Amino acid sequence: MKITLVRHTEVEESYHKCYNGHIEIGLSQKGKEDAKRLAKIFENKYFEKVYCSDLRRTRETLALFSQAKDAIYTELLREKSWGRHEGKTFESIIAEGEIEYENFLEWIYALDGEDYEIFRERIRNFFLKKLIDEPYESVLVITHAGVIRVLMALVQKLSLEEAFSIDVPYSSYVIFDTKKMLFTKVKL
Repeated sequence: MKITLVRHTEVEESYHKCYNGHIEIGLSQKGKEDAKRLAKIFENKYFEKVYCSDLRRTRETLALFSQAKDAIYTELLREKSWGRHEGKTFESIIAEGEIEYENFLEWIYALDGEDYEIFRERIRNFFLKKLIDEPYESVLVITHAGVIRVLMALVQKLSLEEAFSIDVPYSSYVIFDTKKMLFTKVKL
């Protein structure tokens, strides 16, 4: 099976470089234009199944795709929840004075919201247990950078810090070949 993993397009500017998690934010004007461009790129591609995170930014990204009408929207593809830290930047969280940055791993576990191990298991279960056993050859998934990074970390046996250092820009996509357990970044 080949799974095309698309990160949603650019969000509203006030949410750039924030821990956005589960908050409902829309696309920026650039994000809307990029969604049109992605829809055009995928207009003649056939996918046996289409999955999309149920959050607004992913739904808006997929809305113009011809495949949107058949999509399954699911909370299983949501970004990690950051709880009370959602919508905040690293700098604003530090300025609150409740958490200090010691190292990457401590930082991730100190932030509020969904436990990282639960998030990781959610991604593992969806992709490597549920989806991988389906009889499809081609699947489209519209999701978030964190989901894509964690899946890559699971498959490639990367540390959490290595996974979060992977560049997954807005509107980018990778193809995951489940037979070869290999990711291919696609240049737009």
